[in-house]
Amino acid sequence: MTEEPRPTASGIGRVLVVVYAVLALAATGRSGYQIATKFAEAPVAYSLSALAAVVYVVATVALVARGATAFRVAVVAIAFELVGVLAVGVASLLDPALFPDDTVWSRFGQGYLFIPLVLPVLGLLWLRRVQRVRRSAPAAASATTGAAS
Repeated sequence: MTEEPRPTASGIGRVLVVVYAVLALAATGRSGYQIATKFAEAPVAYSLSALAAVVYVVATVALVARGATAFRVAVVAIAFELVGVLAVGVASLLDPALFPDDTVWSRFGQGYLFIPLVLPVLGLLWLRRVQRVRRSAPAAASATTGAAS
């Protein structure tokens, strides 16, 4: 039995992983600094930054890993990211006092060039494409096997 290839091993999938990894590092560094030095100023905002960092790390690892479980974890993490950036984006516009300093998701990721808003949409579209390819692969393989028999 051959090992399932990683869809993020090349092409657009690799770019997606790199961007997630960069955001994971940036969000982890930023939230760590914010929590360590000025948590009392904006505990909600800085806690959400830490949550975003965790989501980016989980998404990155799940995108790199193989298998159905990793795929499901990636879908859940990226969907959670999309809901988070939308919810925090709206909250940061409606109640700016909650977000006295920028966070990863505040104002829809404006401090990160709106990449946090666009990335989960692209990630979910990519995962949908990967799922379609995986579903069509067994049908193509059985058609080829059946023709060879």
